[in-house]
Amino acid sequence: MATGTIVIMLGVLLSRVLGLVREGVIAAQFGQGYNTDVYRAAFTIPDVIFYLIAGGALSTAFIPVFTEYIQRGEKREAWRLFSIVSVATTLVVGLLIMMAEIFVYPLVKAFNPGWGAGQIGDVVALTRILLPAQICFFLGGLMMGALQVLRNNLGLAFGPVVYNLGIILGGLFLTARFGVAGLCWGAVGGAIAGNLVLQWIFIRRGGGYFATSVFRNLHHPGAKQVWNLMWPILLGLALPQVCPIVNKAFASYLHNKGAVSALMNANMIMTVPLGLFGQACGMAIFPLLAQHAARGDNSALRQTVSSGLRFILFLIVPSSVFIILLALPIIQLLLQAGKFTSGDAQVTATILVAYTIGLFAWSAQAVIARGFYSLKDSRTPVIIGTIVTALFIPSNAIVLNRVGVGADKGLTAAFGLALVTSVAAILNTGVLTVLLWRRLGGLDGVRLATGTLKILLASAVFGVACKGTLSFLTAHPLPTGHLSVKLQSAGTLSVCALAGMAAYAVMAFVLRMEETKLLMRVIRRKAGGTAPESAGGD
Repeated sequence: MATGTIVIMLGVLLSRVLGLVREGVIAAQFGQGYNTDVYRAAFTIPDVIFYLIAGGALSTAFIPVFTEYIQRGEKREAWRLFSIVSVATTLVVGLLIMMAEIFVYPLVKAFNPGWGAGQIGDVVALTRILLPAQICFFLGGLMMGALQVLRNNLGLAFGPVVYNLGIILGGLFLTARFGVAGLCWGAVGGAIAGNLVLQWIFIRRGGGYFATSVFRNLHHPGAKQVWNLMWPILLGLALPQVCPIVNKAFASYLHNKGAVSALMNANMIMTVPLGLFGQACGMAIFPLLAQHAARGDNSALRQTVSSGLRFILFLIVPSSVFIILLALPIIQLLLQAGKFTSGDAQVTATILVAYTIGLFAWSAQAVIARGFYSLKDSRTPVIIGTIVTALFIPSNAIVLNRVGVGADKGLTAAFGLALVTSVAAILNTGVLTVLLWRRLGGLDGVRLATGTLKILLASAVFGVACKGTLSFLTAHPLPTGHLSVKLQSAGTLSVCALAGMAAYAVMAFVLRMEETKLLMRVIRRKAGGTAPESAGGD
């Protein structure tokens, strides 16, 4: 699990770095205002299709069934299942895209109810460009799921890298001619190259193929299992993606140009550690959980979930502390340039703090939810997620009603919308953890509790070191002279990060934290070129 997580983390790290470069290019050229609001809003409808179908539900339902066939040595049936699911769901997604193209104007209006006709029309034009690319994301997600079962995480790691490169190239070379639409054309090119072509290359190299007898086997029993698992998972995995979309819809009522962009920029930066640590671990651990569940080994399942949670918290808690303490220099380094002003940076940094409060919960949910899905229980996450979502949506309205939507209230209202999202994450993950604990008869509770307390203590020391270093640098600024804000922020972040990591490493050694030993074993093994440990280990 740790080996697979680190492989995915490296790819996700590269992807997130390129994602930040992408956002820097966008911010420098368009700032944080009308154009970026329209651009962000154009992704809403394509994202809904992606998140609900291709972005997790299908591959999450597919992996346990595909794993069973592989475990039984029935490779021909496994790839027949892959082919059937590919064709059937492509038809469904294609139909959804066609319907979205036809009804795009009322759909865009529904997701941005506070905007006028002119702004809605600009969003519609960009949305039409982006919609067809969802076919690539769907097929790519299915191929990534198959590759995970085959212990090949390269496609999963590097597909998003190519996608981000497409947007960056679009921003650099197409925006001069097409304006903000150039970013969208770059996104389409990146989706084709990274999520379709690259994944199929890995599938073929791994011995996979597309069965030609698909239409004679549409009633394949494995396919029926996938459909039965998939539909409830749609809502179970949707909550982390629904929350920013709901925030964006309510932010359209704020009388602030750039409010939507500020929320999306802050959420995007929060998802860097979420993707790097939480989602990477969740994706790496899922095939292993599915194998334990297929063998009926609840003891191994408990230990693997517990190890996954501790591994995530070991990485994500100090990351959250770092972001909360240094939100402003982070935004200044990543986004402040060109038309993106210091005022924009301050607004985005404040919202980032609110989103980061729930970062640990979103990360833990990546493992907890997959614990249920490995047991082919997709109803429990759906029920809890639906209840939390039903509470979350009116909470956004309450925030706007209490705070107001005037230009002088924009920052407070946006902060409130982000904070409500964090509360929803903590509630959802907390309830799911308790239910999975009961379902499995525990989660290796003593080790989990002890490990979590050590992580919290070490992270507190990490935070003190970062805060103390930041206070010292504020009183005794680095000799940056006439250097840009970006370089000054980079210097501050680097010094604070080094001080914090040194303190965290010392505490990890003093407290004898298991996760440190695990990381060192994996690093030594990878450096020595030895084979991975068996699937039954941590």
